[in-house]
Amino acid sequence: MGVAASRPALPVWRQYYELTKPRVVQLIVFCALIGAVLAVPGVPTLAELLRIGVASLGIWLVAAAAAAFNCLIEKTIDVHMKRTAWRPTARGQLSDLQALLFSSALCILGSVILLVWINPLTMWLTFATFVGYAIVYTVILKPLTPQNIVIGGASGAMPPVLGWAAMRGEVGPEALILFLIIFIWTPPHFWALALYRVEDYRKSGLPMLPVTHGNAFTRLQVLLYTFILLAACLLPFVYGMSGWFYLVAAVLLNAGFIGYAFRLWRHYSDPLARKTFRYSILHLSLLFAALLIDHYLR
Repeated sequence: MGVAASRPALPVWRQYYELTKPRVVQLIVFCALIGAVLAVPGVPTLAELLRIGVASLGIWLVAAAAAAFNCLIEKTIDVHMKRTAWRPTARGQLSDLQALLFSSALCILGSVILLVWINPLTMWLTFATFVGYAIVYTVILKPLTPQNIVIGGASGAMPPVLGWAAMRGEVGPEALILFLIIFIWTPPHFWALALYRVEDYRKSGLPMLPVTHGNAFTRLQVLLYTFILLAACLLPFVYGMSGWFYLVAAVLLNAGFIGYAFRLWRHYSDPLARKTFRYSILHLSLLFAALLIDHYLR
């Protein structure tokens, strides 16, 4: 609480903005954007670009709503964690009613945009993602099982599927491959964070893997998942939806992730876990960027 208390009060608009977890939502929208662009053969027309923009806006609003709802539900937990104790809901700067109304407004607005200007499939898939993250993961899985991030990762893996559905009106195998990549990427990404934040999770009472199974077991899981992730990241090339540029990028990026995970497994330190976590974000961002570049090189 000392760190949170030392922070000056944010302007009201900034408090609401922080509820949306902007850095997390940016990555979500980026992955959705890549899924939408990959669904369009060749260079998008002006109309297709407009559709991509509108779909991204709708997805951003619903994702921001889920983040705000998460902050509301976890406010008592956030108080005990250094990285979240500063959130407006945890500090009591925004009331439960304010956070709930804000989340509801964003979700309704985003859903209406997707329903009216995109298609019903994208709206329902996006709303299901909201329910999966805000309710199934946050309310049920997270406090119940150390496998919360594995099961709940399905919601976080949906963005490229949403983008694809927005442009095609269907969910194709290509979208499911992108889903699988993020689904497998999520556990080693999150467990790297949980390793160096283990005391926060222990104080909060959440059964995260490092708390329930220990540091060594979690490090091994991170390493094993990076090998599975490598296999998943090769699927776009194997299936024929990408070419050699993507393949080289995927191999190099995954080699880097495996390298971090191996060092983490053999010689643990909090700074190394932090570096592994940060690299995982870079890994996914560059991997999807490589998919986009490859799409226009072929």
